[in-house]
Amino acid sequence: MAQIFLAIAAMFGGLSVAAGAFGSHALRAQLSDRALEIFETGARYQMYHALALLAVGILLTRAESVPPTLPFAGFAFIIGTVIFSGSLYALSISNIKWLGAITPFGGAFFIAGWACLAIAALQYK
Repeated sequence: MAQIFLAIAAMFGGLSVAAGAFGSHALRAQLSDRALEIFETGARYQMYHALALLAVGILLTRAESVPPTLPFAGFAFIIGTVIFSGSLYALSISNIKWLGAITPFGGAFFIAGWACLAIAALQYK
């Protein structure tokens, strides 16, 4: 499980850098300022949660006894990233407004991931 989380964290981190560069260079002339801001928010939150997932993966390699909420935190960060950042990328590029209604579900997964990580920290041995 740790290897999977670490690999996905690395991929999400690299893709976040690529998305940020793509937004900054290739999309700057194509998107409105607001759409570009939305795209950049997706890239920023993707990086934050790539780092959070990296922490989960590292903690999984070091725990004597894995708290059950720790893997849940990792899965929540993955699902949250796909839904939150993915919907923001799609919204900014396509201007399909209903995609913005999906974004809060990704945010809810982020919050659940952080809550699971906090509980795991209290149970960590």
